[in-house]
Amino acid sequence: MLTAACAGALSAAFWGVLVLSLLVFVHEGGHYLMARACGMRVTEFFLGMPCRLKLSWKSRRRGTEFGVTPLLLGGYTRICGMGGVQDELLGACFELVQRQGRVSLPQVAQTLGVDEGRAYDLLVTLCDWAAIRQRPAATGDDARFETLARDGRFLTEYDRGCDFALPGCTDAGAPRPLDGDVASALDRERSFTYLGKGFVRRTLTLLAGPLVNLLFAFVVMTAGLCLVGTDVASGSNVVGSVGDGSLAQAAGLQAGDAVVSVDGRPVSDWAGVAQALSGVLGEGRDFSLDVMRAGETITLSVDVPDGQDVQAIGIRPTTRKVRMGLVEASRVTLSYGASVAGFAVRLIMPQHTLETIQGTSSVVGISAMASEAASAGAYPLILFMALVSMSLGVMNLLPIPPLDGGKVIIELIQLVLRRPLSLRVQTAVSYVGLALFVLIFVIALRNDVLHLMLG
Repeated sequence: MLTAACAGALSAAFWGVLVLSLLVFVHEGGHYLMARACGMRVTEFFLGMPCRLKLSWKSRRRGTEFGVTPLLLGGYTRICGMGGVQDELLGACFELVQRQGRVSLPQVAQTLGVDEGRAYDLLVTLCDWAAIRQRPAATGDDARFETLARDGRFLTEYDRGCDFALPGCTDAGAPRPLDGDVASALDRERSFTYLGKGFVRRTLTLLAGPLVNLLFAFVVMTAGLCLVGTDVASGSNVVGSVGDGSLAQAAGLQAGDAVVSVDGRPVSDWAGVAQALSGVLGEGRDFSLDVMRAGETITLSVDVPDGQDVQAIGIRPTTRKVRMGLVEASRVTLSYGASVAGFAVRLIMPQHTLETIQGTSSVVGISAMASEAASAGAYPLILFMALVSMSLGVMNLLPIPPLDGGKVIIELIQLVLRRPLSLRVQTAVSYVGLALFVLIFVIALRNDVLHLMLG
């Protein structure tokens, strides 16, 4: 028994991590593709969370490092210039590194006349822009920061159109004094970053992740409904399945039985069966079922527990596989997406938040459902991934920082104010959003644990 439970838990963990990691990877892929299309520098694109242990390769064409880490709990994309400090000494710091080739933290602090903490922030910001880079600690000297390799037009390997076959190229760590004034050179570097782009490009980059999740879900669900189809009730009075531990099973009902009467009321189709059962269950009393089995009519007694509100006896109709046309399949997929969106909207409405949270699932619940889908076959697993992808895309569009939708709201506020919000304000708002999602996770985890323990 313990072995079976452990095997089930391991299966749920494996499939849960796999499904969520792949979907987050798809999400980050949307951010990556849009950032590159908008001319932003992107230094890393990984399956898995940041970790020193990694398997990767570097694209000669784009400069981006692609790879996988052992922490398969998602994925990440490093888009340059999404953080860092705004300091009037950034230009002077950039000019110093370019002129020297390699610099140490004390050297920068002394030359710029600032403390090492501020000098470090300047250097890290320039590294985040991919304007310079940090050297490995094992180099044997204290010159921890250096220039990047640049082509004859001062472009780095991360910039579109760079060509190291041109004359005038310099290697990483080599001095490359700036041509022209420092302010113009710094503005040019900033123009290759997220913050250096306009409102439209930044917003498109933020929205690309959830939109790719939604597109993936739409394509998979629509294609599945067209090519594989879906199970729909046949409408006959024949029982398709009987739930384990149900009242129907206790009464002796079996799959394949044709229900011919409910408490003496004749029925000929499933709608009649459902209506008759609803009537007797609403009265809360025991009743009989006449079923046709192997050409014989058998009478079964259904014992309804006293004092309990019973809504069903645990039977399902027979089903048949139906393939939909493209238009109908698209309509069904969009209808499901609308229901997910409605759920998400109710989640952020204070009067419905707690009520809506009760119907959510945490990573534990998703993992259990992923394992069940995988055991049913490849198509159910792919369809389940599409459903989760739909939810992931919609949830990320909610106007709550640090979600993508929340970041878009911040971009809109900055557009109206015509100035950037302070890092302190953005951090405070993000903490409020994180607190909300911690609450949702705790309640959803409780729901999953109770469901798994009590059934």
